[in-house]
Amino acid sequence: MSISSPKQPDSPPPRTDINFSMNIPMLLGGACVMLLGCWIAWYFVWRPFPVDAAIARYTKVADVRGTLMSVGSDTLLEVMLKCSRAFEQLYPGVTIQLDQKGSGMAPPALIEGRAQLAPMSRLMTEEEVAAFERKFGYKPTVYTIALDALAVYVNKDNPIRGMTLQQVDGIFSKSLKRGGPSLETWGSLGLSGEWAVRPVTLYGRDSASGTHEYFREHALQSGVFKTTVHEVISEAVVEDVANEPSGIGYSGIGWKTSLVRVVPIGETAGHFVEPTYHNAIDGAYPLARFLYVYVNRRPGQPVDKLTGEFIKYVLSREGQEAVVQAKFFPLPAKVVAETLHGTN
Repeated sequence: MSISSPKQPDSPPPRTDINFSMNIPMLLGGACVMLLGCWIAWYFVWRPFPVDAAIARYTKVADVRGTLMSVGSDTLLEVMLKCSRAFEQLYPGVTIQLDQKGSGMAPPALIEGRAQLAPMSRLMTEEEVAAFERKFGYKPTVYTIALDALAVYVNKDNPIRGMTLQQVDGIFSKSLKRGGPSLETWGSLGLSGEWAVRPVTLYGRDSASGTHEYFREHALQSGVFKTTVHEVISEAVVEDVANEPSGIGYSGIGWKTSLVRVVPIGETAGHFVEPTYHNAIDGAYPLARFLYVYVNRRPGQPVDKLTGEFIKYVLSREGQEAVVQAKFFPLPAKVVAETLHGTN
């Protein structure tokens, strides 16, 4: 005796003529939303800032050839690299070599004649200027070439909305010169939930860096860094913070990526300022700074032709466009005029 399975009703064959026409408005609407989102992100997170139209374009001259050596700030690496490569294209007989390991390397290289260009993310100290003057009998010449906002970075998933300078001091300094307590966890900065017990992991620049010194002087009021700060190069600060959810670090605005957030900073709670171009240029952002190149120029005499033309290029419209491409802020025409005429 066998039992046969009941016969199943015939099912219709699968359709091969699916009509997508009803989804077209939905698809177009979704695409528009995505494009709008991308535009908003570009506009508010990062967009190129227009170079001041009053800055003159560079005019090529004859008989420019030779080799330039640049030793100094790694913050300015991308700026110097972009300007150098463009300058070498203008003048095939020119070679520019870059050794950008930190601002602290710049003064000795200039004094010892190992470099004609000494990029720095801070001004020379009195001791560095005095050492140069003992050797040559006059002070070095400094040119302001770009504007930067020294930024405090956290991981993109960190919900903190802003910090006071006193809190920044409490995070990074063991001297606590701004009068606040030492801050060791994200809970001590006001975060709750799982963030409350997370320790703050610190990243910063090494002591040879001008960024290290500038941050120490202006954020920590010349205090002493905690020994728990992991000291690395500019780019690595941002990379490490991106890879460490509880991380925080400081570096130039040009190193910003989509994997980190920039924390607005303020003198008092609730009055936080974003490190934008306009906030940097009008002084509202408390950690805005200029970036510099030092050269050896005897008073009353022009700098050598090759060095002088390179400086003119950096301070031209093309040079300031390279500053923007490197994600730093361009100078106003007034500052360019002042630095070219030695009045800044």
